[in-house]
Amino acid sequence: MNTKIFFQKLDERAVIPQYQTAGSAAMDLHAVLDEPVTIAPRQLVKIPTGLAMALPDENWVGLILARSGLGVKHGISPSNCVGVIDSDYRGELMVGLTNFSDTPYTIQPGDRFAQLMIVPVARCTVHELDELPPTSRGSGGFGSTGR
Repeated sequence: MNTKIFFQKLDERAVIPQYQTAGSAAMDLHAVLDEPVTIAPRQLVKIPTGLAMALPDENWVGLILARSGLGVKHGISPSNCVGVIDSDYRGELMVGLTNFSDTPYTIQPGDRFAQLMIVPVARCTVHELDELPPTSRGSGGFGSTGR
């Protein structure tokens, strides 16, 4: 599937995202900063990308995800776990980050700090029922199926 996504540079320093390998599911986002930003433990910050994006139509969404190295090695992850970029949004792509570690971490200008994944959207019709159809699992959750 080859879907066209369009980007606009809102800042000349912005880097247009690219897939790094043939098997990459997401594209790295680069920080557009005037100076380094140090994220203290448990602090939340917004990091600009200097980019706006146009998805083809309402059947697509952009998802902002953590870079695994930053999350696993340094505890730096998107503040809301996954950022959602709706198909009709045309503003700057900003990423909220949180430092979940006990050590300050510094994002440098130009650093790759998050990933953008483009995903199809299943548009559903919503219906209310007085009672849901039964399943063998029922309402069991939080470990009800075993380890």
